[in-house]
Amino acid sequence: MTPVPYRVRSRRPDRADTVTLALEPVSGPCPRSLPGQFTMVYARGVGEIPISLSGRGRTGALVHTIRDVGAVSRALCRKRPGDLVGVRGPYGTAFDVAGAAGLDVIVAAGGLGLAPLRTVVRDLIAHRSRYGRISVIAGTRTPMTLLYPRELDRWRETHGIDVQVIVDHPDHVWQGPVGLVTKLIDRIVFAPRRSAAFVCGPEIMMRAVADDLTARGVPARRIALSLERNMKCGVGRCGHCQLGPLLLCLDGPVVDYERVSGLLAVKEL
Repeated sequence: MTPVPYRVRSRRPDRADTVTLALEPVSGPCPRSLPGQFTMVYARGVGEIPISLSGRGRTGALVHTIRDVGAVSRALCRKRPGDLVGVRGPYGTAFDVAGAAGLDVIVAAGGLGLAPLRTVVRDLIAHRSRYGRISVIAGTRTPMTLLYPRELDRWRETHGIDVQVIVDHPDHVWQGPVGLVTKLIDRIVFAPRRSAAFVCGPEIMMRAVADDLTARGVPARRIALSLERNMKCGVGRCGHCQLGPLLLCLDGPVVDYERVSGLLAVKEL
């Protein structure tokens, strides 16, 4: 429960309300994280919040993409290189990237959900020969709010990944599709019975993607969702992140759709 000190190594503004911080350990690093896990990040004098890892370094460096939506996230977004923060974790379950070996892989992101899925795609690329076709479908509000546009281009051009992007509100230069992420499923090629999906974004988007994929024949047990609730302690003590019988800081955030489809169908649960 005691945060480990990390120093901000670099700060990159990604969009008007979002920055990516690269953190390096001051003394000893936290244990190495897996794709989809989160850490509790502490801004001194303000508080701490759970943030998914959007990158990892071999020397214990951590990368977090943070949106300014509250007091703690605002304080973290304002950090500059050399500033200190506290980190504890990693916590929670992870995306089973290795378990998708031999399958076609669909990575579906909505908005900031692309941040934790970035580590999934990087792991897929690192072991590209183990997997079949890899598709990344991403939805964002506008073209200007898309995360990591240059990296998406590299995935497409250098690694042969089918990257498709859709927006809610196009600008005057946008020539791509407009609408929901599910609209992109018709644009990618995969063998439903031999596919796995990793999904992160707004809950309504994840449910729509999971329902569409299961309707096409993708087994629900191979559709992994990253669920979000109001996590406070990260270790299953406070109950803030309860979803029915689950505590998402322990049983999640990554849970297969077969396990939670019924829970997500319960209004306001």
